[in-house]
Amino acid sequence: MSTLLEVSGVSVSFDGFKAINNLSFQIADAELRAVIGPNGAGKTTFMDIVTGKTKPDEGRIVYGDRGDSLLGMSESRIAQIGVGRKFQRPTVFEDQSVFANLMMALRKSRSPFSVLFFKPSQEDDDKVAELAGEIGLSAALHRKSGELSHGQKQWLEIGMLLAQEPRLLLVDEPAAGMTPAEREHTTDILREAAKTRAVVVVEHDMEFVRRLNCKVTVLHEGSVLAEGSLDHVTNNEQVIEVYLGR
Repeated sequence: MSTLLEVSGVSVSFDGFKAINNLSFQIADAELRAVIGPNGAGKTTFMDIVTGKTKPDEGRIVYGDRGDSLLGMSESRIAQIGVGRKFQRPTVFEDQSVFANLMMALRKSRSPFSVLFFKPSQEDDDKVAELAGEIGLSAALHRKSGELSHGQKQWLEIGMLLAQEPRLLLVDEPAAGMTPAEREHTTDILREAAKTRAVVVVEHDMEFVRRLNCKVTVLHEGSVLAEGSLDHVTNNEQVIEVYLGR
């Protein structure tokens, strides 16, 4: 499998505190990866760096087939070349229907003229229906998004990101606040999405990570402490000491 994202020797400090310390790791083209670690391990900062929100002090981040450096790019440019990010709290247009939210998110020209005169084609309608099926909201297409449960709003936001056809999707704690049934469906959505793109999930919930059944990267003090299957990393003495407790 070819490498989609390569982070090497990346460090970033805030007021003398090293949030990321010589971090290096790779994500393959179609891969599901979980990133875990104690609070303050650098999980959110890692996502901030990849999406251009935070500029590192040193190191390099290379993305895509052409090996583009993400370091000089703006957040909007990084999003345009295929890096999508889902934050912990869902942000959907609550007054709009599920259908309208997905339609607005489709990967289209964003010039003022094209937005003003946008008329959805049959292809657009079909794509929205397909996305709704992928996230399990086909029956809710014409409901207002504000009426959805917390879990359904999370799925809608994942659907809105998938509508932009990212090659790399970063997802922050998707299981937080969900019912067990919603969590189960969320793992299905993410595993399906990772068949055609890279999906990186930052998560605290170990049961959720186990259900994802993927390679796990453990961060500690801003660098990789261990990597491998969940069983492999949870049996690692250092991981037990700094994260899992005895």
